[in-house]
Amino acid sequence: MLLTCALTAVIAGVALPARATMEADPEVLYQQMKAAYDKAAAAQWDFRDQEIYLSTIFNAGRAYALQRPDDPAFAQLETLTVQIGSGLHYNPLTNHDAAVWYVREAAVWVSRNSTDPTLVGEANALLERVNSEDDPEKLAALADQDARANAATYPADVDTRLQTLEANWRGWLLTNDPSWRSLAFQKAAQTNFPLAHLPTTYGPAFVQAAENAAAGVGNYTAGDRANAKIIVQRLKDLTSPLIIATVTSMPADKYLTTLAPADEYFGQMGYSILGIENELKRINFMLNYNYGNREAAQTVLVAQSIDDMHKVYPRDRDMPKLLYSCLTTLERMNSPDAVAAASHLRGILTVEYQDSPQARKVLAAQ
Repeated sequence: MLLTCALTAVIAGVALPARATMEADPEVLYQQMKAAYDKAAAAQWDFRDQEIYLSTIFNAGRAYALQRPDDPAFAQLETLTVQIGSGLHYNPLTNHDAAVWYVREAAVWVSRNSTDPTLVGEANALLERVNSEDDPEKLAALADQDARANAATYPADVDTRLQTLEANWRGWLLTNDPSWRSLAFQKAAQTNFPLAHLPTTYGPAFVQAAENAAAGVGNYTAGDRANAKIIVQRLKDLTSPLIIATVTSMPADKYLTTLAPADEYFGQMGYSILGIENELKRINFMLNYNYGNREAAQTVLVAQSIDDMHKVYPRDRDMPKLLYSCLTTLERMNSPDAVAAASHLRGILTVEYQDSPQARKVLAAQ
């Protein structure tokens, strides 16, 4: 088990000020984290318990980072993020909490403030992962490594076996390197692989690819086609119809936040969602008249506003659309600041929101 008595003391021993701020009250999220810990401890901790607990740490940690960075709980949550995240081999490609920015912040804080060399090493390893969001080849390799490590720790767990497939499939989508797709087919063709538990996120696309490969449609190797035929037959042999289940680490009502209010403002320029959309329309209008890089500085400010909104409202339904709209606008310019901002937004969209239609457009165009 990843947790120790010391961590129990961390959760139980922090006195939190009782006040509500904004929609996501840090204290409420902290108590949800404690409840997840207590529930999992009573159930003897399996991999999914650990993932749910980590998700609640992310939610509470983000709220404190954004609203109460001077509270004593903030430092303890940064440490917990590194400890539990490292123990669960956190990887941005297979985690579904859109918490990359917060994990980066926690890892940086620990690397600068901890005197424990083991903890600092864990923080640096997490930094390597979150800083690979715009390096697809490296991130795909690290995701495979992390998923294998979890499977080795929890060899009988359905979720960890699914994660090994997910890491390779998402690696293929991210890099367009067919060797990752081949690895995904190899794993899914194994007799003990839990095909009946594929999630709604990547499951349908993976099954469609296997069916195409089995039928000889598309650019697949002989090995791919052989493994795909096994996968398709195993799916046909299921005693009940394949039910592709929705998998999230936390129930929807316990995410940090849901929809951003229309009257909340983000970034240096204080844009609302409508303000972001209108400014992107204006910039694209000017670009149509060959304004080019003269609009780059303003577009970067819009990108910063979207990134700011992403930190507070990672589950807002418009987030992938806003990321895509700003990304495609930035790609119409070639100044260094526009290129850097585009790379940052592309990493967020294609890693943290890979299952969105907007991310699929970007990945398909690679």
